[in-house]
Amino acid sequence: MSEASRPRLGVVGGGIRGSVFGAAIQQHRQADLVALCDPDPGVRERVGAELGVPTYPDLEALLSAHPDLTAAVIATPDFAHRDAAVRCLDQGLDLMIEKPLATSAADADAIVAAAEARGAKIMIAFENRWNPRFAEVRRQLAAGEAGTVINQVINLNDTIFVPTSMLSWAARSSPAWFLMPHSLDLACWLSGSRPVSVFARGVKRVLPGLGIDTWDAISATFTMADGSITALHSQWVLPTSMPAVFDFRYELNAERASYRLNISDSGLTRYDGTAGQWVQLGNHQHYGELRGLSVDMINDFIALLHDEDRDVPDVRTGRLITASIEAVHASLESGLPHDI
Repeated sequence: MSEASRPRLGVVGGGIRGSVFGAAIQQHRQADLVALCDPDPGVRERVGAELGVPTYPDLEALLSAHPDLTAAVIATPDFAHRDAAVRCLDQGLDLMIEKPLATSAADADAIVAAAEARGAKIMIAFENRWNPRFAEVRRQLAAGEAGTVINQVINLNDTIFVPTSMLSWAARSSPAWFLMPHSLDLACWLSGSRPVSVFARGVKRVLPGLGIDTWDAISATFTMADGSITALHSQWVLPTSMPAVFDFRYELNAERASYRLNISDSGLTRYDGTAGQWVQLGNHQHYGELRGLSVDMINDFIALLHDEDRDVPDVRTGRLITASIEAVHASLESGLPHDI
C-alpha cells in the first residue's frame, strides 16, 4: 500500500476512550495515527508519551499543524461533539464519533448537514454492536428463528464512581445521555425497528445532594414502530461495592424465543480480603497488541476509509438515537408521553 493511500488520523480528546482509540489506530497496519489533542496538559503529556505522537491543546492547533489529515476520531465529552465534528467536516475529514452523536437534536442536525453536504464517511461508536453475543442474537432474529420481537427490557447502570469521580462533567449529562444510547441503539439494531414515542420517569436525590445537578435514575418506556415495547432502566448511583463499575442485563422476548444476556459478568471473578470483583476483559493485551471491542470498531472504521463494505451505524442512526434521548428528557420534564 502506498503512503498516499494510507488514512492519516487524528484523535480529538485524550481521555479513557480517546487514548484507547489512539492505541488501536497506531497498531493498525493500514493507517497512521498522526496526532491527538486535549485541553488538559497532564493528559497530553501522558498520552503523548504512551503513543509517541505530537499532542496539541485544541483542535485548531492540531489541524493547523497537520493539514494532510484524512480522518479523525471524536472522543470529547458528549456535549462537545458538535463543534469538533463540524470543524473536522469543514476540513474535509471522515469521522468516527463516540456515542451519542450529540446531546441535542439541533446539534445532531448540524453534524448531519455538514456530513451530507461533504459526502463524508461517518461511523458512530455504538460499541455493543461489535459484541459477538449481541451479533448472534441479531443473526437469529434476522433469520426468523425467533419470530417477531414482543418486548425488550434493558438495565444498564453505573456505580456512583462514574458521575462523582470518573467524569468531571456529569452535571452536563444524565443516565439517559451517558447510558441509554447504548441500550436504545441495540434495541433498534436487534429488532430492526425504531422508537416512535416515549414515557419517562426519574429520580433526583443522591447526586443533587452532592452538588451534581443531574438525575440519579431514569426509566423510559418506548413504543416501537413495529408495535413492540422497549423498557430502558439506567441509574448511576449504585454502590461502589458492586462487582463491576457497570451493570448490564439485557432481556429480549420474541414470539418463539427469549434471550437473556448479562454483559457485566465476564465469567471471571476475583475475590480478595474485602470483596469479589468481576474482571473486565473488554480490552486486553495479547503479546503486546491491543485486542477487544474498541479495536474491532477502529478496524471497521479504517476498513470503511478504504471503501470496504461494513455494516456500521451511520450519522442518521446517531441522529435518531439523539432525538429519542432528547425526547426522554422532554417526557421527564412534562410528565407526559412524548413523540419522537
